Amino acid sequence: MNKVFFTSLLVMSSYFGFSQNEENISVEKSVFGIQTGLLGIWAHNELKLSNQVALRSEIGFGGLNTSNIKPVVALEPRWYYNLKKRADKNKRIDGNSGNYISLRARYHFHSTKEAERDDLYHVLTVATWGIRRNIGKHFNYEAGVGTGLSFEKDNNKDIDLIPYVAFSIGYRF
Repeated sequence: MNKVFFTSLLVMSSYFGFSQNEENISVEKSVFGIQTGLLGIWAHNELKLSNQVALRSEIGFGGLNTSNIKPVVALEPRWYYNLKKRADKNKRIDGNSGNYISLRARYHFHSTKEAERDDLYHVLTVATWGIRRNIGKHFNYEAGVGTGLSFEKDNNKDIDLIPYVAFSIGYRF
């Protein structure tokens, strides 16, 4: 009788233990780091909104080319849609490592004269698909593609459709 009881207890504990892990599959409460790409450097924070959604805020310097790198702020809600699948395959999900879909809003600080002269945009809104992967304990990389709308180009308040490609390497604190 004791063997049956302990065997049942063992089976049930592994079941409940697995259920507990299901609840832990989530984006992290807060992720802070720095990243650099081809044309900029940024400090960012991702704040957990739900198990699969994080709000990324960033501040840094960036631009379209080396002659117009200026201060930039961005806000981006991200939906990490494959965390459970990655965890089921024993792949890392720490540091919000996974695939995501986001809507990125970015503001570039240009003077009006610079915008008129250089044909620059101030606000960029982009629908993005991207990935984040960890390299070791603190390093990571991100890649993303999407399509965006740029506003206030060449001061005529034009709205243009532009392609978006991003790649960055970062350090997570």
